[in-house]
Amino acid sequence: MERFEELTAQISSALWGWPMIILLLGTHLFLTIRLRFPQAKIFTAIRLSVTKDDNASGDVSQFGALATSLAATIGTGNIVGVATAVAFGGPGAVLWCWLTGVFGIATKYAEGLLAIKYRVQTENGEMLGGPMYALERGLKMKWLAVLFCVFTAIAAFGIGNTVQANSISMLLNESWGISTYVTGGILCLLLALVILFGLKGISKVCSTLVPFMAAFYIVGCIIILWLNAAYLKDTVVLIFNSAFTPQAAGGGFMGTTVMMAARFGIARGLFSNESGLGSAPIVAAAARTRNPVRQALVSSTGTFWDTVVICALTGLVLVSSIIAYPEIDHTQGGALTKMAFGKIPYVGPAILSVGILTFAFSTILGWSYYGEKAMEYLGGKKWIIYYRIAYIAAAFVGSVMNLTVVWNIADSMNALMAIPNLIALLLLSGVAVRETRKYLWSGRLNDDEF
Repeated sequence: MERFEELTAQISSALWGWPMIILLLGTHLFLTIRLRFPQAKIFTAIRLSVTKDDNASGDVSQFGALATSLAATIGTGNIVGVATAVAFGGPGAVLWCWLTGVFGIATKYAEGLLAIKYRVQTENGEMLGGPMYALERGLKMKWLAVLFCVFTAIAAFGIGNTVQANSISMLLNESWGISTYVTGGILCLLLALVILFGLKGISKVCSTLVPFMAAFYIVGCIIILWLNAAYLKDTVVLIFNSAFTPQAAGGGFMGTTVMMAARFGIARGLFSNESGLGSAPIVAAAARTRNPVRQALVSSTGTFWDTVVICALTGLVLVSSIIAYPEIDHTQGGALTKMAFGKIPYVGPAILSVGILTFAFSTILGWSYYGEKAMEYLGGKKWIIYYRIAYIAAAFVGSVMNLTVVWNIADSMNALMAIPNLIALLLLSGVAVRETRKYLWSGRLNDDEF
């Protein structure tokens, strides 16, 4: 088992090495330039995300689709992942993580656009879409679409389910002594009550849970930053300086290089916001929307909220806390977050606990939909109920087991998901340009019919 664990770690490390980082970040930059900086429309996109469009075709509202994708995207990576980046890449990793989110908005925009452009409608009126349909209908690469779905269905059990369930059970066990078996049983029951109702049930819960959990965490971080206000200026200066110049050990931080800051910041940012992974467009395809560009703009806000806002706030909280409390052992990665938030009496631990619980649970819900749509593409609708049952059972397994190997396999599946999706994004970028020119560059954005 130790040898297998080591092997999976090596494979995961290789797949998420510099080639993948360059491919993902390169795609972000390429689409940003080719689509003429859709980031500039982010506030319009936010307005559209909360605007009802009941006259359009689709299964759920645009906000419902966005909330479901945000539920899957905003997870423990926003908390623990940022801490890992700071631990190994230094304070400068926070800026690289943030920049990854800024440029990733363009990729999430393109993913949403292609999801609507190539979606199909079933006999019962249900909308289906995502990278698999873009690959099949847009590029005639059904074999690659099948591979994408295989990787997605497997990844959903890992990063989307068991590792999140494990985070919940470990938190409750360490904080309140609740048995992992009890947590696993309750978690399975809650998931069954939501997942067995399909997308509309998932969307309804996510539409309520996501705004609450995001607002609670954001307000909590702001409170901590207010308490650390005396160190904020030094925090910002240190983050910017560390991103572009080597840093010697000192001030509570170990020595880091620019390459280390870039590598860990970019990798955690890419992993956190899932831009280019191909997951979010699966639910974006179900949105009620009039045209591909409208949904593309709404989808792009997912990366904005996930990385540009939440990951950035987490990074500021961590770095300012390390400066304020140099005795914090920042080299511990995941434990860094607990120590940093724990330094703030009453408020800090509560924010962290609620954040992890809600972020992890919502991620399980969002990824359940991704996995079942991938399974439906592979074997038809008859397999969905079996997938849902297996998915719910996996949450119990994740609650009571050590998941080092599962983490490694899940990381690998996510990387393998990204490759077919990036092929679709790059080869169909001309389609994205044509649709953007038709609706956005032509000025129709301000048209009532848009």
